[in-house]
Amino acid sequence: MTFLRSLLFAFLQVAITIPYGLIAPLFYPLPPLQRYRVMRLWSRIIIGLARWVLGIRYRVIGLEHLPKGPCVVLAKHQSAWETIAFQLFMPPLAFVLKKELLKIPFFGWGLAMTSPIAIDRNAGREALKTLEEQGRQRLAQGFWVVIFPEGSRMPPGVRGRYNVGGAWLAVKAGVPVLPVAHNAGRLWGKNAFIKRAGEITVVIGPPIPTAGRKPAEVIAETEAWIEGQMAALEGG
Repeated sequence: MTFLRSLLFAFLQVAITIPYGLIAPLFYPLPPLQRYRVMRLWSRIIIGLARWVLGIRYRVIGLEHLPKGPCVVLAKHQSAWETIAFQLFMPPLAFVLKKELLKIPFFGWGLAMTSPIAIDRNAGREALKTLEEQGRQRLAQGFWVVIFPEGSRMPPGVRGRYNVGGAWLAVKAGVPVLPVAHNAGRLWGKNAFIKRAGEITVVIGPPIPTAGRKPAEVIAETEAWIEGQMAALEGG
């Protein structure tokens, strides 16, 4: 049954993504925030399908911690689920991602309409310059910037190296960091075709101030909070 549910979900996801990707360029003339809200409908559909087809539900703890102003969201990265679901309970988000994702047919075309910050990971200091310039621009436009500090998706129980880039942007832009932990990987694994029913828990922490602080100090506090929450979520 799990296999059949996963197969049906994959079919429906493709069936929805292809036409959405084809019509996405038509919304380019809209202002960035309006364009984002139109494209966010895709995320709502996919998460709805995950609930009704796969049996994947979710709950969010700590919504009261969402700040009123702009911030940089630093989150655990375990699967594709969080890149879709975060859009449903947070303000408009600009994800920092590798530029290759924008070249994926249909999906990448729609993704480009959401005002992401596309980075060349091999560009070194130039990538940091792009992150700061476009990050400041997105924050000024009303987006929150989302960065996965471990860089790539980590299986449950695995801890990656936390990169300082997200904290560096927050310090430079003068905005707080919002730490987020979740356990999506246990149901929706990295590159996994089979997805299991159950409930995903997302925990949002209190904003971490950055004024007068060094990026290394901010990312260390962020890492300690996220990994502490992950240990609790994973029963450790």
